[in-house]
Amino acid sequence: MSERSGSPFSRRAAITTFAATAGAAAAAGGALAAGGRDAPPPGTAGAGRRVEPFHGKHQPGIATPQQRYALFAAFDLETSDPVKGGRLRPEQVAANFQKLAEWWTAVAERLMRGLPPGPRPGAAPDVPPDSGIADGLDPARLTVTFGFGPELFERIGRERARPRRLAPLPGFRGDRLEAAWSGGEIFVQVCGDDLQTISRAFRALRSRAPGLARLRWSQQGFLGGFGDATPRNLFGHKDGTANPRPGSAAFDRALWSTAADEPAWFSGGTYLVFRKIRMDLPKWDTSTARTQDEVIGRRRGDGAPLSGGREFSTPDFARTGPDGKPLIPADSHVALVRDVPMLRRSYNYDYAVQAISEPIAAGHDHGEGSADHDHGENMPRHSGSGHDIYDSGVLFCAYLSDPAEFVRAQHKLAESDRLNAFIRHTGSAVFAVPPGLRPGQRLAAGLLSG
Repeated sequence: MSERSGSPFSRRAAITTFAATAGAAAAAGGALAAGGRDAPPPGTAGAGRRVEPFHGKHQPGIATPQQRYALFAAFDLETSDPVKGGRLRPEQVAANFQKLAEWWTAVAERLMRGLPPGPRPGAAPDVPPDSGIADGLDPARLTVTFGFGPELFERIGRERARPRRLAPLPGFRGDRLEAAWSGGEIFVQVCGDDLQTISRAFRALRSRAPGLARLRWSQQGFLGGFGDATPRNLFGHKDGTANPRPGSAAFDRALWSTAADEPAWFSGGTYLVFRKIRMDLPKWDTSTARTQDEVIGRRRGDGAPLSGGREFSTPDFARTGPDGKPLIPADSHVALVRDVPMLRRSYNYDYAVQAISEPIAAGHDHGEGSADHDHGENMPRHSGSGHDIYDSGVLFCAYLSDPAEFVRAQHKLAESDRLNAFIRHTGSAVFAVPPGLRPGQRLAAGLLSG
């Protein structure tokens, strides 16, 4: 977003790091809820503010006004001794996890303040402690957020301390999930307004993992430049219109865990559902404007519901047109995800052509020399150009107090959402995100001491 952080950013850095990025923000496929709101989202509250607080009741990077860029990664704890060999006992894995939590807490706290990450454990004296790639740069609203996957707790011998609502997501109709970007025991979300500071933070965290944990997957995303306006996804539609307002009672109910049956160490935490959703942009781009609007249930131009009004008007699902049919189709995305209590904090991604990508539409080949084929009634027959293996879409992130709300909504979406004709879910994970830290406290202190 052109002024989302309150200060300019390097176009050269953006072009270098995200070679194919262009466009705008947040979620799709479970992302566009239907409720109304009488004011725009907070957007870039605190313009000119470059340092986000690390300590607090909740972890940073959740209620934080959304930054321009994000890196998401998942790690798995090592289960064998890298020196002696043999399988590690749960108490040994837990000791390694504790060590990693201490190191990562120190690194995240220092980097978010704009300080070097500190000495790297085990490094030779003449090895620089930091990459140096962000020397002279301010933190650019850097935030680092951590979460724990369902398998972590048994791995470290703390199964009884697992948050009660944390369980692997079920399979959904139409999923085409790839193991390469699904699951994980420890989740890291790094957000900021400068790609260089994000890269430095991730390298600092990753450099402390060898021998303790190994990287499972990583993904990078971006938002476009729309100031305080609701950002747009790669379908061109405004996205996140119905998010609850941070600081409101509705926001607190939707996100923060206060259930009496949750373990004490998790009180004030939240859950994160992560889905990588690939978009069939060629098919979308050749669909009519009316088709696109009816798929979403909103007008692309201003984000208003098809029942009328403005962007933040409450959709009227009972209102009909001259033909007697609902103005907002019952199987539109907005109609199916109405009133789902969650904060969508998603990012677009554009990876161009990936060697491991499968054709997004089954049943025909777009490769060199492929025969003519048909994408539907609105697109003429044409020869293939390889566009079906172009990997772009949305990194959908939903923070919520109970993942069952997402599961309920996604089952409904998978059955009848018009949007399914244009998307494919290829990555999936769920994490418990612990509450924030006090000064001097380390990540997962309550979990490890219980």
